[in-house]
Amino acid sequence: MKPATFFAVLPLAVLAACAQMIPHEAVQNANIRKAVQNARTRSDHDELTRYFEGAAKQMRTKAEEQKKLLDHYEEKSYLYGRQAQDLKSHTWALARKYEETAEAYIKEAAAHRQMAAEAVQHNYAARNE
Repeated sequence: MKPATFFAVLPLAVLAACAQMIPHEAVQNANIRKAVQNARTRSDHDELTRYFEGAAKQMRTKAEEQKKLLDHYEEKSYLYGRQAQDLKSHTWALARKYEETAEAYIKEAAAHRQMAAEAVQHNYAARNE
């Protein structure tokens, strides 16, 4: 397989792999929403904090991968012909989406960290009444 053919097929393979993960992500998102709705204790919020921090880290990793791919597309755009601009635009948009999602996860983690601290204060105040 020629390098140009390989790199032209690579984005399609990545997209196909991502499309197969969507049902799993939907189930996971439903489980997380349920966990967020049912969180009451410090340990519940601590667990959610760890989850959202891990998810943010994963999103940042994905963003970095997209940025590396974007650099490749910019350096080797001649390999992709007319598709080069579309590939660059799509890759830039994905990187931006992953970064925005990571920021949202960081904010969610901070909110749960705050709720965990409030749960501790509430329990302490209830015991001392």
